[in-house]
Formats: sequence, C-alpha cells, structure tokens
Amino acid sequence: MTSLSVETLAADAVEPITSAGNTQLGIAVLAGIAVIVLLITKFKLHAFLALTIGTLALGAFAGASLGDTITSFSAGLGSTVAGVGVLIALGAILGKLLADSGGADQIVDTILSRASGRAMPWAMVLIASVIGLPLFFEVGIVLLIPVVLLVAKRGNFSLMRIGIPALAGLSVMHGLIPPHPGPLVAIDAIGADLGVTLALGLVISIPTVIIAGPLFSRYAARWVDIQPPERMLQTLEKRPSEETDKRPSFGATVATVLLPVVLMLVKALVDIVVDDPENQVQKIADVVGSPLMALLAAVLVGMFTLGRAAGFTKDRLASTVEKSFGPIAGVLLIVAAGGGFKQTLIDAGVGQMILDFSENWAIPALLLGWLIAVAIRLATGSATVATISAAGLAAPLAADMSTSHAALLVLAIGAGSLFFSHVNDAGFWLVKEYFGMDVGQTIKTWSVMETIISVVGLGFVMLLSLIV
Repeated sequence: MTSLSVETLAADAVEPITSAGNTQLGIAVLAGIAVIVLLITKFKLHAFLALTIGTLALGAFAGASLGDTITSFSAGLGSTVAGVGVLIALGAILGKLLADSGGADQIVDTILSRASGRAMPWAMVLIASVIGLPLFFEVGIVLLIPVVLLVAKRGNFSLMRIGIPALAGLSVMHGLIPPHPGPLVAIDAIGADLGVTLALGLVISIPTVIIAGPLFSRYAARWVDIQPPERMLQTLEKRPSEETDKRPSFGATVATVLLPVVLMLVKALVDIVVDDPENQVQKIADVVGSPLMALLAAVLVGMFTLGRAAGFTKDRLASTVEKSFGPIAGVLLIVAAGGGFKQTLIDAGVGQMILDFSENWAIPALLLGWLIAVAIRLATGSATVATISAAGLAAPLAADMSTSHAALLVLAIGAGSLFFSHVNDAGFWLVKEYFGMDVGQTIKTWSVMETIISVVGLGFVMLLSLIV
C-alpha cells in the first residue's frame, strides 16, 4: 500500500499537542465539529475553509497552542494529499476519458438495447454501478440523467422505477468502493489494506445496491408516481459522444473501467495465497496492484481503448486530461483539509478518549465507527467530510484489528456517511431539481434510499465480521 498508515502519521507527532483530560477533549471535539457544521450549514462556507477553521477551534478548545495546531494540521494535510491526491487525479482523468469518448454512452446503449421492460431497473443499476466505479457521484448523475429521463419517457415508466436504481448504483460506489475519495482517505487513516477493502466492499455492495435499487424502487414508484419533467427533456444537452461518429467498443470500455479493480483484487488474492514478501510473484503483484500503478495503467490503456478509438488526436487527448483536473480541485482541497483535521484529532489525544469511551460503553467498534459517521453526515450533509472525520476519530479502534476487520471498519464508516441525505446535502438538491420533485417527494425517495443503503450496508458489515 503506497499511502501512509495512521501509525506512521501518529509517529510523526513526538508528543500530544495538548495534555487536556477526556472531558476537555470531548468538549473540544464537539466544539470543533459544531464550528464546521455551523460554517457549512448556516454561513454556506466552503467545506475546505470550514474544516480549516474548525481545526483551529478544536485546538483552541483543547488548550493547544496555535503553533502546534497549525503544525498538526499542515502535516495531516500534506500526508493526505501525498497518499490519495494522485489517485483522485488519475480517477478523474479516467472518468473524463470515459465520458468524452462516448464510452459511457456505449455501455448505456448496449445494455439498454438488450434489456426488456421488467429488466430495465436491473439494467439501470448495472449501468450506474459500472459507470460509477471511476466517476465522482455528481459527474455520474449528470452523465446518467439524460438516459434515466429518456428511458422513463420512452418506456412509459415511473421516473422513480428507473431513477432510484441508477442513483443507488452511483451512491453505493461513491460511499464504499475505492478509488472514490472517501473510501481512499478512510483506508489511509485506518491503515486498512486497499485490496481487502475493495474485495469486501464489492461483496457488501452487490446485495446492498439490489435492495436499495431495483427492490426499493417498486415502493418509491408507488409513493411518488411522477413522469420525467418536460423542461428537462427539452433541455437535454448533446452528449459528448455525438460530437463524433466513432465510439470505443463495449468490451474495450468495460475492460478499461474494470482494469484497476482487477489489478487491485489480484494483488489482494496473491497476498493471501502466497503470503511471502520475498516471493517474486508477490513482489510483482504488490507493484502492479498498488492503487497508483493500477489507476495509472488504466489511464494509459484508456488513452488508446477510449480516446484513440473515438478518434481523438494527441491535442484532443491532452485537452481532455487537462480539463479533468478542474472539477476535482474542490474535492482535493476538502480531502486535504479533512486530513489536517484528522491529524489534529490524533495529535490531541482524541484516539485514547475514543478507546476509553468504547470500553466503558461496550459499543462494538464497527457500530461505533458507523454511528460517528452518521452523526457527522446528518450535521454537515457531506458524505466525504463525514467519512474523513469519522475515520480520524475511529482510527485508534483499528489498532488491534485483523486485516479483514480493519477493512470492515472502513466500510462501516462509508455506510454511515450515506445515512439520510437531507436539505444540507448538495446531492439532495441535485436529485430534486433533475427529477422535478418537491422537498417532501425527495425525502420519501432519495433520502429513504440513502438510509436503506446505510443501514443495509452496516448489516452486511456486521454479518461479515462474524465470518471473516
């Protein structure tokens, strides 16, 4: 694993930045989170600035000096960017290639052409899950909305019967599966194995997305029986693939999207079967299956299987890569500031406080990680902020965990970060506006779907914890 572990990060801090007791630390943590929540929800401040100011508030309430707080924040910010920043950038390039080349449209059109009426919700969840692997949630929504609306219109389906499966597929990938930013940062913070987390995440994701997608959509369609809004159908923009007659093939597109997943899973499998650091096969697998190399390989392959197959010139490829970085600037800053907040929590001694709390209340570590993420998600509305902050708080719980249980802690936090999206979540309003719903209808469909994902995901995490 190329990213730094929590133990390594904690070792950088020679001594705690404060000698405050558990009571003062508890108040400091609540105050710091409250500042972040207030700045994001009340004053609409960008999450990067809110996390930065919240970190300073945390240090002040904990009795740490401003200099020590800034040092911890800077160290955490730098190590987080070093650990996951390049991976987020590579994922963005792959996603941009997929969208601009028409590869995403090729996946959509191929699956829909072979799906019957009853199978359409299942086809939509499959499309969203495959496309959602390399794409950020918001990008996936924008990409799939035209498909969802047109399929619902032409097939005379309730919009919820088609839309909920697509949203579920995107949301599950976003919350549970690397290389999305939240899971990557949680893996880095907790020191979990990426391959094992990916494998267990896929095991949990499949039944979770089925329950929250095609199955729940039957009820959602009864509760909110609406048709695609005409204003959206009339303003659908031309898809990128329509700029050229060429498209990458379905097989090549799917193979490119799944390449990093396969490489990382192969590494995890070799690590389990061989289990010998000196073995040449394991050494090769560790390099090829590392997140950096797996994503880099997918990007380089994608330039040919996606870009060149769509007729892109060298200049067009260079332009596509360059344009992929703009949308992720905000994500990188939020992730980096979240890493700084996490490191300040660690250096302040909050980890020991969490351990003491969990021992006194006898709360299972996996459930505690989920509850922390739920609380932050409800307060801030951001799944990424919830994952980053909860991972920092729950990291000490993984100290004595097995490899599989550390991965399950990451997934429990990821599941908690998706709980009940409501009016303080940008995704809530994005879904509401695209689907032409009012607030009440959005809560009964989108918010309930997110809650189902969170609770069902936790259920499967707890079940796997009894087996692995």
